[in-house]
Amino acid sequence: MTRNTSAFCFLVLALAGLAGCSSKPPTKQAVTAPDMIQGKAQVVLAETNALDTSLNAGGPSVYLVDGLNRYRLFFNKAVQVEPGQEYLAEGVYAQKAIDAIGDPDQGKNGYPLESSCDSVVRMAWQGQAFDGATDSYSTSLRAKVKRFPARPVFLVTRIRPVTSGADSAKQKEDAGVVEKEAPTVSVPADKQRALLVAGTTTLTAPLWEPTGGTVRCKVVIDQEGKIAELDSGTQLCETVPWFQFRYQPTLKGGHPVKVNTEVEVRFDPRK
Repeated sequence: MTRNTSAFCFLVLALAGLAGCSSKPPTKQAVTAPDMIQGKAQVVLAETNALDTSLNAGGPSVYLVDGLNRYRLFFNKAVQVEPGQEYLAEGVYAQKAIDAIGDPDQGKNGYPLESSCDSVVRMAWQGQAFDGATDSYSTSLRAKVKRFPARPVFLVTRIRPVTSGADSAKQKEDAGVVEKEAPTVSVPADKQRALLVAGTTTLTAPLWEPTGGTVRCKVVIDQEGKIAELDSGTQLCETVPWFQFRYQPTLKGGHPVKVNTEVEVRFDPRK
């Protein structure tokens, strides 16, 4: 009897060992690297309303301005920033994440979807016990993106001031170096089009404007041939990847100048 009991125990232990060896280790979920943006902080008090206040946990509207981009920051807890200070923010670029999730109706039943906004909020602030706050955050995000779909909303998980590196403009000022402002000339759209060396003027319509269309976007091109400013309230113009555009520099008297012009961009309908 004792021998049979010992044999049975040995058999159980052996099977348990084999099961342990053959079982696969738990699969870890891939951690998505956060989006990162850097720019100067802009605090706007005048536009603050119930929706704007909800995006900064009760505070004023906060933006980060990076060249042609003006990111609306969305905080889940009150944060104070200094206007004009350079900051580096980590988090989730809402519209980019929403579009990556996709929409089976291709934006035909409204943009963005409630479920997409909920997923983006949980993606940004994962691990937090939201209780009823998740619905509130999702509603605020959806309302902002639905009203201005091309104007980026950035859900912040971490923000810190940028203190490294000297301010070159300040250095030049201290050294007595005065840079002359380059003159600006106006160039017709068709003539400027011939100088385009990089960038596409035909794009697929975004999810929030699936029918597409053609727009004329007023821009300023700097001396190096890059788009420096966008002077247009048309949201389709705001969604163009202007950083990809390069033009042959325009010369006046043998020197490069800035250019005021228009760029015609066609958005093909989504299929």
